[in-house]
Amino acid sequence: MVRTEYYKDLTKMNTFGMKVKARCFIEYDSVADLVDIEFEELARPVLHIGGGSNLLFTDDFKGTVLHSKINFIEILEKEEPRHCEEQDDVVQSTKSLEQSERIPSPVLVSVGAGVVFDEFCDWAAKEGLWGVENLSYIPGEVGASAVQNIGAYGVEVKDVIRKVYCYDTVDEEFVNFDVEDLEYGYRDSAFKDPEVKGRYIVTHVVFALSREPQPRLDYAHLKEAVGDNVTPLQIRKTIIKIRKEKLPEPSVMGSAGSFFKNPVISAEHFARIEAAAKAEHGADVKVPHYDLPDGTVKIPAAWMIEQCGWKGKRSGGAAVYDKQPLVIVNYTGEAYPEEIIGLERRIIASVKSKFDIVLHPEVDHI
Repeated sequence: MVRTEYYKDLTKMNTFGMKVKARCFIEYDSVADLVDIEFEELARPVLHIGGGSNLLFTDDFKGTVLHSKINFIEILEKEEPRHCEEQDDVVQSTKSLEQSERIPSPVLVSVGAGVVFDEFCDWAAKEGLWGVENLSYIPGEVGASAVQNIGAYGVEVKDVIRKVYCYDTVDEEFVNFDVEDLEYGYRDSAFKDPEVKGRYIVTHVVFALSREPQPRLDYAHLKEAVGDNVTPLQIRKTIIKIRKEKLPEPSVMGSAGSFFKNPVISAEHFARIEAAAKAEHGADVKVPHYDLPDGTVKIPAAWMIEQCGWKGKRSGGAAVYDKQPLVIVNYTGEAYPEEIIGLERRIIASVKSKFDIVLHPEVDHI
């Protein structure tokens, strides 16, 4: 069923809590409903949203907002085991299936785009399925997760996506993409390419999970926090606890989670930052960072923002969260978009001045 509303209040449909309206709002319940929507006749621009958790509305939306209520989780038939390709044909022909080395078959799970992503994580953990437990408690919906390539605690959603199914609003047909086709990067995907942005509407995503234990605990001291009882459910509970301690509940204080991307810089640039930090704070100071395989270095934006003195600072109705400086919050619940943007720009300017790094927002400005 397709439902249409005009001048829809979007305050509760964006986690920042910006008090804005959409000229036209369309919500649909099934994949088949998309065929009934006349996309060429919709008021422009057209924006498809999930949970509104990665958006900053800067004004009323003059076009059409679409929202999916496609809601299902289904385990698909398992794939056949894949044999190790290092063994030659002769050896393989003389070995039985039990003797040959096998890679455990993934458990393929199809999930509707309108499913709340954390509800999927909860379902998977209770089913004993590994793969998305580190992504627990990230706000938003499954369709948006495949567009944004959400990530946390050493895992990105691309790591467990097998295929993404979409409706092509231009050619008016259903299409699907293998994960390799989507050019996933840090909080990025082919869906964000300006030439195709908005063309494809995600209907459902197929994830490749596992019943074999595959804990990812090498990030941010997770191993110590989780303890010995390593199950998907225990990891999920631990991560939820950590996130609740660091991040505000959107229902209590509006935000879009991490506001800025963590920048990647050259090793030489990082060495200069480290030397300056030691000169300022002493030789024992440790600059947090993550060495990447290509020789570059990822440095936490939160650390730089805090070093610039922004942690806990307010500007009108907006503020930098006092427990996590990577988060800008609607502190009063009445903040105007201009206040959020003004604070964002001042943070970017001070980080550029101190570290010669330009921060880029992770949050989409609409």
